[in-house]
Amino acid sequence: MHITVINPNTTRAMTEMIGSCARGVAAPGTRIAAVNPPMGPASIESHYDEALSVPGLLHEIAAAESEGSDGYVIACFGDPGLDAARELAGGPVVGIAEAAMHAATLVGRSFSIVTSLSRTVGRAQDLVKHYGFADRCVGVYACDIPVLALDDPSSEAAQVIIDLCRETIERDKCDSIVLGCAGMAELCSYISAQVGVPVIDGVSAATKLVESLVTLGYTTSRRDEFARPLPKAYVGELAAFELAAS
Repeated sequence: MHITVINPNTTRAMTEMIGSCARGVAAPGTRIAAVNPPMGPASIESHYDEALSVPGLLHEIAAAESEGSDGYVIACFGDPGLDAARELAGGPVVGIAEAAMHAATLVGRSFSIVTSLSRTVGRAQDLVKHYGFADRCVGVYACDIPVLALDDPSSEAAQVIIDLCRETIERDKCDSIVLGCAGMAELCSYISAQVGVPVIDGVSAATKLVESLVTLGYTTSRRDEFARPLPKAYVGELAAFELAAS
């Protein structure tokens, strides 16, 4: 099985960390390719960043399709371009926010989300509602650490996140914590050991979910909305994204 894990930002060090976390949970025989696009933002921390990350993400989907990838993980908690990726990809596509929230509902009645910057809280809340978990998510909180600072060994990011998780558990009485950033993936086990409730990393959850879907032979329905996009002209900077008739 070949799973492509796409970091939609262009920071290679983060891509390598995400890939390592995915490989750490992948089954024997599952090959993980961790990639990031050649164009786009260095990190995704705003609606503007998210919008401009989508062409690069779709570029990586198209490239992996030509290499026979069986399924995909979108490794950004905003799940950017998820619906478009599902139209393009032959195999299942899972976003890490969607996967983490589903996993949280299987290990307890309620969960809270700890994310990066406060400006991303609204996006997380929107996804909670979109995915149908408004009655299960009891809070969304920001540690106010920029994404690219999460893997800085000189920072106190892990302790800041741990302290916020503890405060959140005490305040919300939640059964689990969802980490709201792919950059937090490698901290998951350490944080979980410190706070005493399940701490869920969407990269790992999405990797296992894609594996399961591929094994079961399930992929995106092509009945209507998620059928392949209609061929049409694309001009200017987006001309390379024009699709041929299938």
